Amino acid sequence: MPELPEVETIKNDLEAIIIGKKISDAKILWRGALNTPAKKFIALIKNAKILDISRRAKILILTLSNNHSLLIHLKMTGQLIYDLHKKIRDSKYKYARIIFFFKDGSALVFNDLRKFGYVKIVPQNKVKDFINDKKFGPEPLEKDFTLEKFKEILKKYPKRRIKQFLTDPSAIAGIGNIYADEICFYAKVAPTNQVGNLTSKQIKFIFIGIKKILNRAIELRGSSVENYVDASGRKGDYVKELKVYGREGKKCFRCKGIIKRIKLGGRSSHFCPECQK
Repeated sequence: MPELPEVETIKNDLEAIIIGKKISDAKILWRGALNTPAKKFIALIKNAKILDISRRAKILILTLSNNHSLLIHLKMTGQLIYDLHKKIRDSKYKYARIIFFFKDGSALVFNDLRKFGYVKIVPQNKVKDFINDKKFGPEPLEKDFTLEKFKEILKKYPKRRIKQFLTDPSAIAGIGNIYADEICFYAKVAPTNQVGNLTSKQIKFIFIGIKKILNRAIELRGSSVENYVDASGRKGDYVKELKVYGREGKKCFRCKGIIKRIKLGGRSSHFCPECQK
């Protein structure tokens, strides 16, 4: 958390707000987030203009006008909040780690409660070295991610449990724990099922569920089950539509069975044992 819909929401928000803005300075409140010394980092970003924002898996890529890019990964508790106030106070953001100041007086705050996230600055010709496509599977919402392509990927992991497959970024980029649970529920497939045992019908419904659920979550601006907020500091509304995630012990909306939680690959998995087979 944040997962693909949350990172995509933040990307879309910032795309409309900060493209074209020039960075005047930065305040480094935790150096551990950086991949270079703080003074060098600040020197590299000063007076650079933000030209573009994109996403690969759960990584945000801010393209700068000085032939460098900022790679930002929010990990578990990271936030990126845009602030219009010209005199921003650190105390307003209890877990602020880096604050980017723009020439117009606004700012972008990188918050991170647990300090797992990072902000790396790299030359643009080295971005592919840092975000190696071999480490990531296809983007599930791209047009070229078809049912046929999905089936081809599944064939590579016949012994993998479907929940673990869905959350593996080297198989498919960006689907996290929350949405993998919801996709399995949509397809009426138990998260423990091995990929090689899935029927054609189950595979089709998992594929449809990926597209439908991720798009709907983006439409509702993500799920705020823990620390996630959008670029304006607002919570996402998809949490209201969650069918199994976080509903252990409650009745299934579909069959009235009881939602169960198990550990699978070190992660909690929520499902209905009555209607997910």
